[in-house]
Amino acid sequence: MSLNKKRLFNELLTNFLLIYEDVDALIVSDHEGFIIAGQKRASIDMELVSVLTTLLNPILERIREEFAFKKFGSASFDTENNRLLFISIDEKITLSVVLDTLSSIDKISPYVYFLAEKTAQIIYAGESDVIQVKIPNFDTESESLKEPERIKDQIYQMRLDSGGIYKFKFIIVGDKAVGKSSIVRRFVENKFSLDYRSTLGLNVLSHSLKFYGNEVYFSLWDVGAQEYFKRFRKTYYVGAQAAFIVFDVCIRDSFANMKVWYKEIEDFLDKKKIPIVIVGNKIDLADQRSVSYKEGIELVEELTKENIGTHFSYIETSALTGENIEDAFSLIAYHYIMKSKEREEQKLKESLMDQINSLLTKRGKLTISFITESPFWSPGLQILNDVNILCECEKLIEDKDKRLYEYSNGLIINNFLFDKIDIKDSDGVFVIFDARKKKHIEQKWKDVVMNIISNLKENKVALIGVRVSDETDWSNIMEEFNVNQYLEKKMVSLLFFKIGFEYRLEIYDQLEVMFNTIINL
Repeated sequence: MSLNKKRLFNELLTNFLLIYEDVDALIVSDHEGFIIAGQKRASIDMELVSVLTTLLNPILERIREEFAFKKFGSASFDTENNRLLFISIDEKITLSVVLDTLSSIDKISPYVYFLAEKTAQIIYAGESDVIQVKIPNFDTESESLKEPERIKDQIYQMRLDSGGIYKFKFIIVGDKAVGKSSIVRRFVENKFSLDYRSTLGLNVLSHSLKFYGNEVYFSLWDVGAQEYFKRFRKTYYVGAQAAFIVFDVCIRDSFANMKVWYKEIEDFLDKKKIPIVIVGNKIDLADQRSVSYKEGIELVEELTKENIGTHFSYIETSALTGENIEDAFSLIAYHYIMKSKEREEQKLKESLMDQINSLLTKRGKLTISFITESPFWSPGLQILNDVNILCECEKLIEDKDKRLYEYSNGLIINNFLFDKIDIKDSDGVFVIFDARKKKHIEQKWKDVVMNIISNLKENKVALIGVRVSDETDWSNIMEEFNVNQYLEKKMVSLLFFKIGFEYRLEIYDQLEVMFNTIINL
């Protein structure tokens, strides 16, 4: 064994012991009991476990033959002081796990199968292979991925359009031998191996890609398809935020099982909606193809109709040539980010609705006016109408100069064009100017702001949003507006703010600022 493999084994086994306290020792040995690698706690007799492993090998061999496992088998039994779990890596090599007497075999097994897969990778690794030996703490990672604040922070970063860092858990499932591990290896290492080996339960890898100037980190969970792993797969799926379901375009049965795999994901995630990309792999074998591109598209359309709220996409790849591999991961990253935005926007809607209800409870009526240059673009108006959608709209005026929505809960929403402003009864005013690629403000913008200051009653709020680009000089924009002297004469809260690429989410923030200011006045 090369020095590199010894180092990898030492790191892998040591980290496993540090994370899983119920495990007392880990031993990789051959069929004669020779210890290839191992780590133990001080109280464990390594030689004893080696002897037990040697005695158990004939039993494992019988299991493999009797049940046609060939290369794979497992067994467990109890001694006076420990519980022992054995997994055969191949015909000659066994992973032995020594557990505390009170440990649950079922609880630890999903983790041990992950360890068995990593052990096999190290054993079969070539000199130039890259093996990731980081040990995931399944429960901790799953809980951290559920943290709403972490997702919220990520979405706020995304508003900058570049420089954001995102990480999410991503599962890859599908029938045996469709190329799941090959797709992952092509993505992570840009390599392909012609030697097929089934994944022993689970392989977890980390990788990243650049996505529109942002860094997207994948925690890739490549899940074994064998039926006897099914009872552990639920553990692996927990906390998943996106998925590939892979089939082989040359094997119709693997395509026919797409709905079965989706049903498993849906059941194991308790109906949670996550973005899913259906992947047709091995398109390099064009002469053997039995599933057409059109059939893949039709499947996605059917799944979309049957499962409202789940984002499905279809892409075809070749792990052999690398065709569309990075595009497939870019596609899932896009879906994940968009899904996260939807979740965040729903939270923002609920927060705004709480503020609106609080104001209406105190005042009985709330009037908000939006001022826009175009009658066709008023995102703030759209957002408030979406937020208040559960309330009946009693009165509606809509023409090219003015729009009015009066709701049963007391909320009144107006929209005026620059030259048709009527805000004397407004509690809050929201206006947006577009300064992208402009060096100076337009005179009519300042006229609009002056009109607002003049006509808005005291102790009311006006928000002035300015859309900017990289070329925009914000300091110069503020100097050119220069309305402070007029504000001193009137008690009006006038707030300027930048609007960037992700204007819709930023408008949610500013509406919240507006309502908070109204509440506190």
